[in-house]
Amino acid sequence: MGRVGTALRELRGAQKSAKGVSLYSRFVNRPVGRYLAAGSYALGLTPNQVTLISAALSFAAVALVAVAAPSWGLGLAVWAALALGFAFDSADGQLARLRGGGSAAGEWLDHVVDAAKLTGLHSCVLIAFYRFPDAYGTGAAGWLLVPLGFQLAAVVTFFGGLLTEKLKAKPAPGSPAEAPSTLRAVALLPVDYGVFCLVFLLLGGGELFPYVYAAFGAVAALFLAAFLTKWFRELSAVRR
Repeated sequence: MGRVGTALRELRGAQKSAKGVSLYSRFVNRPVGRYLAAGSYALGLTPNQVTLISAALSFAAVALVAVAAPSWGLGLAVWAALALGFAFDSADGQLARLRGGGSAAGEWLDHVVDAAKLTGLHSCVLIAFYRFPDAYGTGAAGWLLVPLGFQLAAVVTFFGGLLTEKLKAKPAPGSPAEAPSTLRAVALLPVDYGVFCLVFLLLGGGELFPYVYAAFGAVAALFLAAFLTKWFRELSAVRR
């Protein structure tokens, strides 16, 4: 317990900026990830091992969506595995900082897992709509386009955000971090992955699940248009 307490104290002072982070990630996912990182540190786990734990939980949940008949119990299991996988996804970076810094290979592994998780999750929703049309009310072929559109918005947002961070100008060393905006943190809640995971609690809700899922997909598409406009303007000001 002593190692866990020491790790928690050190992690409180080694958090990433809250700028551009939703309230869920800031006040739920990161704090849970901090405890998981401290526990992983006490057990002697490496950041890459924590990333693989996150991947195992996430991919197990993704597979359940595709192969299991919809029910309220399934929804609870899928949400719990996705949410815990997301918390471990936060823990691997925190553990890396606690151990003195991460590696290029570790960052690569983290992003590859995130990309596979995004594409896999929406692909398995499509499979579920196809396999269980009576349970979900998705017999019309048009429903199969919804996960494809959601997947497109999610993947382009993920890749566009990563690339923008790599290309835009970095703040000068030692410059103070910008204060996070509460309004922005609230506005980002609909496109926070942790909030989206809550949708899977409705897997036993029949037609309710695809309609709520589609609503989140529509919001993701609107945010993508806003993000692309913002990112292009920021990068247009960067001199190469």
